[in-house]
Amino acid sequence: MMRIRFSGLLLLMATSAVAQMPASTPTMQNDMTPGFTAATPAADYVRREVMIPMRDGVKLFTVVVMKKGTSNGPILLTRTPYNAARATARNPSQQISEILPISDAELVQDGYIRVYQDVRGIHKSEGDYVMNRPLKGPLNRTATDHSTDAHDTIDWLVKNVPETNGRVAITGSSYPGFTALMALVDPHPALKAAVPMSPMVDGWMGDDWFHNGAFRQTMLDYFTAQTVAKGSGDPVAMGRRDYYAEYLSAGSAGAYVKKYGLDALPAVRKIMEHPSYDAWWQGQALDKILGARPLTVPTMLVVGQWDQEDSYGAPAVYRALEPKDSGNKLLSLVIGPWRHSGVNNDGSGLGVLKFQGDTGLQFRRDVMKPFLDSHLKIGAPAHDTPPVLTYAVGADRWDRHDRFPAGEGVNLYLDDRFSLSLNPPTLAQAHDDYVSDPAHPVPFVPVPVNMRDRAMWGAWLVSDQRHASTRPDVVTYVSAPLKAPLQIHGQPEANLFASTSGTDSDWVVKLIDVYPEENSFQPDLAGLQLGIGMEIFRGRYVTGFDKPAALTPGKAERYRFLLPGVNHVIQPGHRLMVQVQSSWFPLYDRNPQTFVPNIFHAQPGDYRKATQGVWRDGQRPSHVTIPVVGGAAAARAALPN
Repeated sequence: MMRIRFSGLLLLMATSAVAQMPASTPTMQNDMTPGFTAATPAADYVRREVMIPMRDGVKLFTVVVMKKGTSNGPILLTRTPYNAARATARNPSQQISEILPISDAELVQDGYIRVYQDVRGIHKSEGDYVMNRPLKGPLNRTATDHSTDAHDTIDWLVKNVPETNGRVAITGSSYPGFTALMALVDPHPALKAAVPMSPMVDGWMGDDWFHNGAFRQTMLDYFTAQTVAKGSGDPVAMGRRDYYAEYLSAGSAGAYVKKYGLDALPAVRKIMEHPSYDAWWQGQALDKILGARPLTVPTMLVVGQWDQEDSYGAPAVYRALEPKDSGNKLLSLVIGPWRHSGVNNDGSGLGVLKFQGDTGLQFRRDVMKPFLDSHLKIGAPAHDTPPVLTYAVGADRWDRHDRFPAGEGVNLYLDDRFSLSLNPPTLAQAHDDYVSDPAHPVPFVPVPVNMRDRAMWGAWLVSDQRHASTRPDVVTYVSAPLKAPLQIHGQPEANLFASTSGTDSDWVVKLIDVYPEENSFQPDLAGLQLGIGMEIFRGRYVTGFDKPAALTPGKAERYRFLLPGVNHVIQPGHRLMVQVQSSWFPLYDRNPQTFVPNIFHAQPGDYRKATQGVWRDGQRPSHVTIPVVGGAAAARAALPN
């Protein structure tokens, strides 16, 4: 009897234990867990994801991030096609400075509310994505554009983020620099400041797609990345081949497009259908759009001296808006020693160049943040924002000026014996010739060219130009060693008198700082040919960017075009150099040197050798106008005659 009771007790205990065990997870349950977010029990931040409605009902994905305990915080907004969720998840961390881009650290640690938003139609935002969505008007018959979307976003934020003080600034680099400028077209009253960085302003004149009519064909990878799979497309499937060889074998840029099926992309077709600066491009030129409107929002324009993607935009907007800023209180221009978007990264060097400290951090901490504080923080002291702030490369210092350019134009003439002179030529007829062969174009960097090498691409504008100066299809003019420092501050201007035996031609002009041949302290700098400013011009547009026309064989035409903005000090013992060539491949598509209506559709037989002439006589004095601080007197003190 006792044995039966004991057995029953054991059974009861076992049954009770089983009942208390948690339910087991079925072995064959699906292990994929959608929507999982790791717990962050020690996080020092608040992160919210919201869908903000626009005036047409489309909702835009937006991420709001701030330190815990934030109150009366100003909002800093960035509108981007580059994935707002990813921008706010740099590292899996519980520290706000780790999850956000490094450029946000000083701001969010001081109470700023950081907001990133996917522009309409890409990543997690609703609507249609138009890569360069124009303003409402002839090119955009809808009710919305980046200006209205910025306005509606700011309106929602100041009404629905309880931690804010109701003041907003907008910033961003590259495409987000473009959207920052678009917010100024019809600004919301709560928008108190803007810091557009490396903004995309005019895609034909000098940002991203074309430079003075020459097509930047290597940007085609960008089209697939941005317009396929809602912003998550892969680059062109050409493998890891040399881009120089690949583009050369394809023929024209249009043939490359057809080979890889890129003509299925509407954005590519739009570009190819508008090879000249027609009303389609002119209607999107943001410097002209902003120049026709009042300037009401304090704006700090930022660009790098060696911006390899969008060097045109910030100086162009500055030229358009500066006349409206009579008191030098609303507009400023900053040029740092950076690559494209380098301001938001480590700015202690670029390529072989080393600077005095982290110039990116110096700007963000000592200039940008006090500027934002003065306009966004209640009770913050006024900030004496410099109208123009530029880093003097070669002297390693920040310079403040009241205007840009600070230099006075001095002509540097191409002279005989392949030299440079401050004195205009007097010969009756003189020119230097070379043969440009489209079958052997001048590479923009030494081959092989891998455009997916981010280190190469980011620093290529400071790469050594000796690889080009020794080619027979590049003419090189060089000064004697300088006797005193020479500071160039502004945008040098190429004034090239040139002829071709063909009926079309490209002209590339490079202004170069040649370092002394010996430097045991830093051997990488010995003999370096460092580009100060370099640019291209497509000859067919010599009489007007909207009027492509065949060139007259043998006739010397005058080509005038600006090089990028700089602050550069050439030190004693250095020399100045000018290089002239007719191709810059594969960064720019080849000019067939035979006039065809649309170079995208040039046929193999259109590509022909041509004899190019660079003229340097009394009637056709080719020169580069350099903006010299101190003017002609400083130039003559530095440059031997």
